Amino acid sequence: MAAASARSPLSASHPRYDLKKKNLNKNSTVAVTAAVQSQPDRRSTGRSEREKEKARKEREKEEREKKEEVNCRIASKKAISVILRREATKAVIEKKRGRTNSRKLLPRTVLEALHERVTALRWESALKVFELLREQLWYRPNSGIYIKLIVMLGKCKQPERAQALFQAMVDEGCIINHESYTALVSAYSRSGLLDQAFSLLNKMKTIDGCQPDVHTYSILIKSCVQVFAFDKVQILLSDMESQGIKPTIITYNTLIDAYGKAGRFAEMESTLMEMLSSHDCKPDVWTMNATLRAFGGSGQIETMEKCYDKFQSSGISPDIKTFNILLDSYGKAKRYEKMGAVMEYMQKYYFSWTVVTYNVVIDAFGRAGDLKQMEMLGRDEGSARDDEGSRVYA
Repeated sequence: MAAASARSPLSASHPRYDLKKKNLNKNSTVAVTAAVQSQPDRRSTGRSEREKEKARKEREKEEREKKEEVNCRIASKKAISVILRREATKAVIEKKRGRTNSRKLLPRTVLEALHERVTALRWESALKVFELLREQLWYRPNSGIYIKLIVMLGKCKQPERAQALFQAMVDEGCIINHESYTALVSAYSRSGLLDQAFSLLNKMKTIDGCQPDVHTYSILIKSCVQVFAFDKVQILLSDMESQGIKPTIITYNTLIDAYGKAGRFAEMESTLMEMLSSHDCKPDVWTMNATLRAFGGSGQIETMEKCYDKFQSSGISPDIKTFNILLDSYGKAKRYEKMGAVMEYMQKYYFSWTVVTYNVVIDAFGRAGDLKQMEMLGRDEGSARDDEGSRVYA
C-alpha cells in the first residue's frame, strides 16, 4: 500500500495547510485516462457457423439458469409467506387440507427463512420459524442451529429464552460441548448477568469436553470491560494463565481499547508491551487505532504522534479510521495546521472521505468559527451521501 511506504502525514516537514483559504473538497484531483480501441474489421472477424452455434447455446444456457434462479426465488418467497401466515391461518389449513400440510415444507425454504431472521436479529420471528422447523417430518435435532439461535438471543438480550433453548437442546439429545456452553455464557454476559456467566464458566471446567477456550474467555472479558468491571477482567486473565490459555490478538485489542477509553493508560501500555513480547500475536491496524484514539482523545497529542510513527515503522499501514482519529484529535486540540497536513496526505494517496471524516472536519471548522467552510463541507457531505446511495441502488 502506498500509504505504508510514504512519508508520515505527521512529519514536521510536511507542507503547511491553510484551513480557511483552501477549498478542501475542490482540491481533490483524480487523473483520468481514456483507452481508445479501434473497431474490428467486420470482413476479417466474421464468426464461423460453429462458433455462432456455440455462442447461441451458451446464451440459452445463461437464460435458462437465470430463469431457474428467478423461479427458485419466487418459490422461496412463497414458502416464507406461508410461514409468516401460519399462526393466523393454522385452523383454516387444518380444516381444509389436514394437519400434516404444514409438516411437509421443503428443508431449504424453512432453513433459509430461519437464517434470514437470525441474521437480522428478529428473534421472535426466528423462534416461530424454528418451531415450524421442529414440526417437519424430515427434522433431526442439530446442535449448530441451536447454537446460532442461542447466540442470536444473547445479542438480543434474551438470556431466559437462551437458557430454555439450551435445555431443549439437551432434551433432544444434541451433543453438548464447549461451543454450546460458550454460546450460553455469551447470552448471559451480553445481558449484563456476569454472576450467572461466571457460574457457568466454572461449571464448564468440571465437564469433560466442555472446557472453556480462549473464545469463551474473550467473550467474558469484552462483556466485563463494557461495564468497567476491570477487577473481573484480572480474574479472567489470571485464570487463563493458570490453564495455559494464551490471549489472541482479539483479546489484546479488546483490552487495549477498553483501558484506553477508561483512561487507564498504565494498564494499556502494559498490555501493549505484553502483546509486543508475544511470539504469537503482533499488533495490527486495530491495535494502532485503539492506541491513537486513547492518547489523542485525552489530548496527549505528542504521545499519539510518537505511537503513530512507531506503528508505521513496524510495517502497519493506516486506514481511513486511522486518519479520522488523527483529524478528530487534532481538531479537538485546535491543531488546525496538523489537520491540514493529514488532509493533504489523504488527498495525495487517494483516501476517500467518509461521512465520519466530513463530520469531524465540519466540527473542527465550527470550533474555529469558520462558518463558511463548515457550510460548504456540509453541502459536500450531502453530495457524498447521495453519491453513495446512487452506487448502492445502481
